[in-house]
Amino acid sequence: QVHLAESGGALVQTGGSLRLTCSVSGPAFSSYSMGWFRQAPGKEREFVGHLTCSGRSTYYGNAVKGRFTVSRDNAKSTVNLQMNNLTPEDAAVYYCVGSRTCVLPSNSWLREDIYDVWGQGTQVTVSS
Repeated sequence: QVHLAESGGALVQTGGSLRLTCSVSGPAFSSYSMGWFRQAPGKEREFVGHLTCSGRSTYYGNAVKGRFTVSRDNAKSTVNLQMNNLTPEDAAVYYCVGSRTCVLPSNSWLREDIYDVWGQGTQVTVSS
């Protein structure tokens, strides 16, 4: 079982950018597909993005498509979430997630229960 630790959360102004990193420790990281979810106060947890174990295929939630980019470096055991053009609606705790399945069935990456491991989360605040 891998362990996930997010970092990079901060306060940023509207229109700004931020890069979150998920550091992964444990065996067989390269066989895990990875993703990000977020949860704002009083709201349900929301799917942000997902990428396969190779990183060649990526998928995004509608709210972030075109602004956020998920990537991974299997050699460094990290997963990154590059967030551009941030708005107050993006403020939330961001969670890194991992699944032992390299390539998930279509659209299953949207489901929280498909993931085997979760990080503790990192706070992103966007000022207007």
